[in-house]
Amino acid sequence: MYSPFVEELNCAVCYEIFKDPVVLSCSHSFCKECLQQFWRTKETQECPVCRRRSSRDDPPTNLVLKNLCESFLKERNERCSSGSEEICSLHGEKLKLFCLEEEQPVCLVCRDSQTHDNHKFRPISEAVSSYKSQAEHTELQIKQQFEKLHQFIRDEEEAAITALREEEEQKKQMMKEKLEEINRQISALSQTVKDTAEMMRDNDVCFLKKFPVSMERVQISSQPDPETPAGALIHVPRYLGNLPFRVWKKMKEIIQYTPVILDPNTAHPGLVLSDDLTSVKDRWNKQPLPDNPERFDSYSCVLGSEGFNSGTHCWDVEVKGNSHWILGVTAASNQRKGREFFDTDVWSVQYGLYEGSGFPVKQDLECVRVYLVYDRGMVLFIDPVTNTHLHTFTTTFTDTVFPFFETASSLRILPFKI
Repeated sequence: MYSPFVEELNCAVCYEIFKDPVVLSCSHSFCKECLQQFWRTKETQECPVCRRRSSRDDPPTNLVLKNLCESFLKERNERCSSGSEEICSLHGEKLKLFCLEEEQPVCLVCRDSQTHDNHKFRPISEAVSSYKSQAEHTELQIKQQFEKLHQFIRDEEEAAITALREEEEQKKQMMKEKLEEINRQISALSQTVKDTAEMMRDNDVCFLKKFPVSMERVQISSQPDPETPAGALIHVPRYLGNLPFRVWKKMKEIIQYTPVILDPNTAHPGLVLSDDLTSVKDRWNKQPLPDNPERFDSYSCVLGSEGFNSGTHCWDVEVKGNSHWILGVTAASNQRKGREFFDTDVWSVQYGLYEGSGFPVKQDLECVRVYLVYDRGMVLFIDPVTNTHLHTFTTTFTDTVFPFFETASSLRILPFKI
């Protein structure tokens, strides 16, 4: 099915394949519902194409066109269901391009339509390769992060079992010593019994002479029945009591929480983000990244991954060693392409740059703390090292705002203690 033929099956009002087409006296056809909606809006019964008035409130169905459209749709659906190729649902053409603005596959007819006017496109194969590469890299990072957590759990398990084994050995040694003591007592008693038996065979005078000494030995050798010593059993609660809680509490000591995470899909191609998405460096040469609508293409900026439309939020940014930097918040709707970003809806402070990019800070700082009080329309900047107020913006927010960052070197969002 070639494009000119498909275009002939499109309604001039909705630009889609005709549904229940009707024909006017001027010979132009439209979807029945599209035509009625057009007339209701215009409050006049004229042709949407040639503006000729129609004398009929209910134009007749264009049976030939209806049958043709139904045949086309049936054939297109059969092609799609067969899985032999991906077909555009609107035009029946093969999907060959990927629209970067709409983030969806399109055909050549879609590219030339008003719907995708001034949009950027890439061949499907290139777009798939880029997205697959990003997905594979993200999957690898997820596995690496979970492997660290798994290793922590394995180390804790090994430490707990090692402690249990050590206590087990201590208990075994305690029982061994107790058993040796009992054996010594048994041996002494056995010897006393033997000596007493020999004494019984002596004559009466000798027996009476040895009796007091023998009784004294018996009393000395006599011990109470052996008992299990205190502390001989394993201290089970030490190992099982609140085990998950104790592991979680210890995990808190090694896990950090960062209040703002950077969004790599917004980063200028010259910026490189750390694997944990908490720091950014300017590498000065552009990487081959998709030119998606969210990405900055002129300023070396990157946004936070989460926008805010209520509440109070705070984050610290390490700026030490930078020749210039810009920090603040911007509206979600702000233009990220071209050089217009700082013209409107940006509340920021800057160091080492022109004043138009934010309130100028003269001090050579180590860190900047940003407070966003959305409901009161306030953005405050503070030097947390000296607890010095830098600047406050007051406004009325009407849109979601995102943290944003620009640097000529590197910036790092500092973690908070949990």
